[in-house]
Amino acid sequence: MSKVTVKASKGNTENKGNAEKTMVSASLDEVVAPINATHTEAGEISDISIEKKLFALYTLQQIDSQIDRIRIIRGELPLEVEDLEDEIAGLETRTENYIEEIETLQKSITEKEFSIKDCQVLIKRYEEQQMNVRNNREYDSLTKEIEFQNLEIQLSEKRIREFSLMLGSKKDEIEKAQVVLNERRNDLAIKRDELSDIVTETEKEEQSLMKKSEENQKFIEERLLTAYQRIRQNARNGLAVVTVERDACGGCYSFIPPQRQLDIRMHKKIIVCEYCGRILVDKGLSEVSSS
Repeated sequence: MSKVTVKASKGNTENKGNAEKTMVSASLDEVVAPINATHTEAGEISDISIEKKLFALYTLQQIDSQIDRIRIIRGELPLEVEDLEDEIAGLETRTENYIEEIETLQKSITEKEFSIKDCQVLIKRYEEQQMNVRNNREYDSLTKEIEFQNLEIQLSEKRIREFSLMLGSKKDEIEKAQVVLNERRNDLAIKRDELSDIVTETEKEEQSLMKKSEENQKFIEERLLTAYQRIRQNARNGLAVVTVERDACGGCYSFIPPQRQLDIRMHKKIIVCEYCGRILVDKGLSEVSSS
C-alpha cells in the first residue's frame, strides 16, 4: 500500500506542474480529432488534404510572425510617443500651477505692502493725537495702538519675506520645468518623425503580409483556425505552429516520443504537443515552406 501511495503522490505532483499546459492541449485535441477522423475514413485524398492544411498552418504562422515583428518594432514607438505626450501634459499643468501660485504670492505681497502703508498712516495719526490728549489714560491708549500697529508692520514684513522666498523658489521651479519641457518637446518631435517613417516603410509590407495571411486561412477549417488564433494569443511569442527541434517541441522544449515524431513526419494527422498544445510539424515541411 505504501508504494502505491508514493507513486500516486509523485504522479499528482507532476500533473499539478503541467496542469495549465495540458488544459490547452486538451482543448485543441477536441478540434483536431474530427479532422483526423475524416482523414481515417477518406484515404489518400484526405492525406493530401491534411498535408496541405499543415503546410497552410505553418506558412500562416511564418506570415503572422513577420507581421508580429513589424508591429513590435512599430508598437514600441507609439507607446514612447504617448508617454512623452503624457509627460509634456504633466509639465505644462505643473508650470500653469506654478504660475497661478506666483500670481497668488505676488498678490499677497502687494496686500501686505498696502497693509504696512495703512499701519504707517494710523501710527502718524495716533502720534498727532497724542499731542492733544487731556489725560494719561488717553495717552496710554494711543501708545498701545501705536505699538499694535508697529507689530502689524513687523508681521507684514515677515510675511513679505516668506512670500518672497516662496516666490523665488517657484520661479526656479518654473525655469527647471521649462528646460525639461523643451527637451521633451524636442524628443517628441523626433519620435513622431521616426514613427511616421516606420509607418510609411512598413505599411505596404504589412498590408501584403495581411493579404497572404488571409489567403492561407482559406485552406484551414474555421474551428482549427480559431484554435490556432487562441494559441497565438496565449503564447508570449505568438507561436502556435512549431517544428520539432532535437526531438523536442520547438515551443516548450518538451521531449517528443519517437513514435509521435514518426506520426508528425507522416503528415497524416494534425499532431499537437501534449504539454503546451502547439501544433507540431517536421523540419521537412518547414524547409518546403521556406523554399
